[in-house]
Amino acid sequence: MANRNTRSIYFPILMIWMAALLLLPPAGWAPKAQAAGQAQDPNIDAMLVLDVSNSMSTSDVNKIGNEAMKMFVDMLSPTGDKVGVIAYTDKIEREKALLEMNQPQDKEDLKSFIDDLNRGPYTDIAVGLNEAVKVLEQGTTSGHEPMIVLFADGNNYLNSKGSRTQEQSNKELNEAVETAKKIGAPIYTVGLNADGQLNASTLEDLSNRTGGKSFVTSSAEDLPRILSEIFASHQKLKVVPVDTITANGDYQDVVIDVPNSNVKEANISLMSSQPVDVRLKDPTGKEVTVPSSEVLLSRSKSYSLVKLLQPAEGKWTLQVKGVPKDKIDISLVFNYDLALILEDIPSKNLKPGDKVDIKAYLASNGTKLPSDELYPDMNAVLKVKDLDTGDTSEVKLDLKGDYFGGTFKVSDKHDYELVVRAEGDSFYRETAPVTVSGKAGAGGGSASIEEPAVPTWVWIAAGIALVLLAIAGMFILAAIKKANRGFVGQMVIEIRDDNTGEKTSPQYKKLTAFRGKFSLHQLLQLAPEMKETEGLIFTPGSEDRVVLHNSSPVVVEKSGRAVDASRGVELKSGDRLTIALTNVDKTITLEYLK
Repeated sequence: MANRNTRSIYFPILMIWMAALLLLPPAGWAPKAQAAGQAQDPNIDAMLVLDVSNSMSTSDVNKIGNEAMKMFVDMLSPTGDKVGVIAYTDKIEREKALLEMNQPQDKEDLKSFIDDLNRGPYTDIAVGLNEAVKVLEQGTTSGHEPMIVLFADGNNYLNSKGSRTQEQSNKELNEAVETAKKIGAPIYTVGLNADGQLNASTLEDLSNRTGGKSFVTSSAEDLPRILSEIFASHQKLKVVPVDTITANGDYQDVVIDVPNSNVKEANISLMSSQPVDVRLKDPTGKEVTVPSSEVLLSRSKSYSLVKLLQPAEGKWTLQVKGVPKDKIDISLVFNYDLALILEDIPSKNLKPGDKVDIKAYLASNGTKLPSDELYPDMNAVLKVKDLDTGDTSEVKLDLKGDYFGGTFKVSDKHDYELVVRAEGDSFYRETAPVTVSGKAGAGGGSASIEEPAVPTWVWIAAGIALVLLAIAGMFILAAIKKANRGFVGQMVIEIRDDNTGEKTSPQYKKLTAFRGKFSLHQLLQLAPEMKETEGLIFTPGSEDRVVLHNSSPVVVEKSGRAVDASRGVELKSGDRLTIALTNVDKTITLEYLK
């Protein structure tokens, strides 16, 4: 007989299945189509992948790749984006799982992790890229945009004494690329070429096959432009040109023109060989404190990044002071809280000669923008793809007050994909694709095709189905709520070498960044030699406690006695566990503190 947990899973599935059967229409009856032409402005799930082999000692002498990764982290939104790091040679050297950046300290912790990456022998790009794709497959949040940024010289140096062949590496690399395409994760590549030995074709191929972009640099001066273009490309933005300045030892004015009130963030990156000081004035001339709740400032040894949050429209003045004769490169990217929405098309079952009225408008937080905002400075086109032939064409749309409008005429008995693209000076937006069919019949006509009335049975079935869906929804929502519960407190970790008796200093790991569950392997920053800790999973317990579930062969002890954690062991604040690893001579001590 099925147990209680199994029944609790089957019941909502059964309810949904019954509801679906009730809603199935009889053959030949076609309901009115619902359009879905809204493109969202999602958060990012990014994996930063870095070649840390010894060859990088010449191709990336000054660790530009590390600096670029830190700049990318600083460019992310203050909350909501997720980022992870893979450092590889011919194996995974260090790894950081996808973690949500919700606090300034989250970014600082990740940048410190990047600073601590060391180099090792041999190189196998497939190893690093394959791991990044796996992490995205398993950890990408629904609705987020996945992406990979690879920093490498494009060359492989396999261990001649190892069993790995170049053919095996190529096969694994190709499989990783295909998976990246499947999950919609473009690969952006940054070729590091200080020694002139770059294998550019390999990196370009990775980007071209996945819809990313490829860049080459041998100097840190290029980073603001490259990182800004990657960030802009993924977020449907444009890099706004800002003149390079040569420092004279005094504050020099740089005008930052915020074009409208819909700017969510302005990212101003400054690259220089020497540190710079910055001051800021708003459009009224009032000096703004840097940093503050409205302006974030991040620094590294080669760059500074100023982030304006919800800046007022108008001309801001950034005052920059650098060492005399020092060249300062400046890049600017505006991030917008905007979506482009395609209004419903009355019918998607058309015939040659039918005309379709196209209307698309901009919205912020679901509210349509008025005609005097943004529209006058933008151009829009309808992009049409013939799905039968693969041919593409564009139809110019006109500005009609508070929307872009035009007409699409069906020319053949083909299926068509329609996307509206609206473009301004600093950003562009596209609607989600909508498919219409011209195969309904021959002859011309209008898109306003008479559709059959909804039969009475549909309303009755819909009512019953809604009741069943509501019941199933209660179970599903409870499961989702449980899967997304957060954690509180922190875990104190000590690791003892059983051969020497040496202990590491206590590490304090905050748990608030995790949702639903996390593994001890993640908490240990995915140290490769401790891979067996992947089977130790923590989930939220009642009253701010945590529960450990063990599916690995390691031994778990509590209060000096071995415990069976296969069904879960609950930890309250102050409880300690000892975990003896079997593959390496190490013992981990954990203490949970609320």
